[in-house]
Amino acid sequence: MRSLPRSGVLLLAGALLAAGCSAGSTASPGAAPDSPDAPLRIGFTAEPANLDFTRTDGAAIPEALLVNVYEGLVELDQATGEIVPALAESWTVSPDGLVYDFTLREGVTFSNGEPFTADDVKFSIERVQSDAWTISLKNGMDVVSGVEVVSPTQVRVTLSRPSNNWLFSMTTRIGAMFDPSGVADLANTPVGTGPYTVAEFRRGDRLVLTRRDDYWGEPPAIPRIELQYFRDATAAVNALLTDGIDVIGTVQAPEALAQFDGDDRFQVIEGTTNGEVTLAMNNASGPTSDVRVRRAIAMAIDHQAVLDTAWAGRGATIDTMVPPTDPWYEPMPDVTPYDPEAARALLAAAGMPNPSLRMRIANLPYAVAAAQVVQSQLAAVGIRTEIEPLEFPARWLEEVFRGADYDLSIVSHVEPRDIRTFGDPDYYWRYDNPEVQRLLAESEAGGPEQQVASLRQVGRIIAEDAAADWLFVLPNLIVADADVRGLPQNRIGESFDVTALSRG
Repeated sequence: MRSLPRSGVLLLAGALLAAGCSAGSTASPGAAPDSPDAPLRIGFTAEPANLDFTRTDGAAIPEALLVNVYEGLVELDQATGEIVPALAESWTVSPDGLVYDFTLREGVTFSNGEPFTADDVKFSIERVQSDAWTISLKNGMDVVSGVEVVSPTQVRVTLSRPSNNWLFSMTTRIGAMFDPSGVADLANTPVGTGPYTVAEFRRGDRLVLTRRDDYWGEPPAIPRIELQYFRDATAAVNALLTDGIDVIGTVQAPEALAQFDGDDRFQVIEGTTNGEVTLAMNNASGPTSDVRVRRAIAMAIDHQAVLDTAWAGRGATIDTMVPPTDPWYEPMPDVTPYDPEAARALLAAAGMPNPSLRMRIANLPYAVAAAQVVQSQLAAVGIRTEIEPLEFPARWLEEVFRGADYDLSIVSHVEPRDIRTFGDPDYYWRYDNPEVQRLLAESEAGGPEQQVASLRQVGRIIAEDAAADWLFVLPNLIVADADVRGLPQNRIGESFDVTALSRG
């Protein structure tokens, strides 16, 4: 039985295609709310487009499935941020940092009944490196040069160079373990080792998870979890108030929290996340390809006013692509301070005193609210913007994230330690800086102190270049019925872990 505590959490949020799937349910959908078999209903606003995070970018799929349905060799402890055992009960690292030897737990099976062995580890890692995986995060596995099955419960992973980030990346979706016979239809039928299986997925409505009776570890307390998806944040609040749901997993209407104050029927959790609400700028084309224009944009924005107006002051302002939960966090308000006069001077020096920009944003509440404030502040220094909300995830992922067809955009980036995206010239901000790429490589090879020092330098360089502008870090805001237990105070990973939830 699993003795370690389980907890979990949350770019972007989901992607395309309607899908439906079914499996045997262990709980009665019509059970009374106080029945032991009653489902726990959790409301979200960003829904999966399908169930295959190997080929669909965005966070909504791993938010629902990682840890709950799929497990990795290791996972993040949400209370401490430490890497802890999951399907691997232990591991060792060679003195040169190149060889990882994992000892696997025995008696683990996939939801289709197949045993989990070292062969599945080899298959899963090598599959990330193949054309079967298409999402941008797959490059986290590029450092692996070989996987050797030593025995059914022993696997050896060899890296081509030392990497401080590889084991951490194994806590994300690229570290999920798959059964070779269970990958034929991942968009509709996930097969994992986790404590839940997908019983139903109705696009635009809900995703239902049911508890496995044959799970290898400690079974979760709740037999049936219903993730319900709302396009309108107010509708989610109303559903909680009228007993349509039991939890709002990510509050998207923070101004509504006041109505829950003093109401003992509910609890409000406010912590932090690693979700950087980012004003992306296209570094390769249009007016924003000029660093002076980008710096002018950053200096025209009063970030505290954006947070106060758009998100009721909840959350925290940041100065670069590093949330306070990362070890290399460093405030740097001196780099692009709020200075409208300096912004106008930079625009004049660039020969573009009144540029017109397309702000193509995700049609999510925080992005829409922030865009309106940013538009007003940019107008004050002569920058004209046209806000175009795009359906999220489908259109935003296709046109902005993949096609880089934008000048400005706003979305929350929630993948852990995503400062590394600025080392990829093909990533949608199209930022290409050899010094940043060198420092990122340097951060991989040295010890922990070198990693922190190098990544702090990266954070300062991208801020000085205004490679993007960082509006604020989303808070972890959850409202739930008072009797729901096990909700996360902070959310620093990709999954919303439901395995620790209970009532009472």
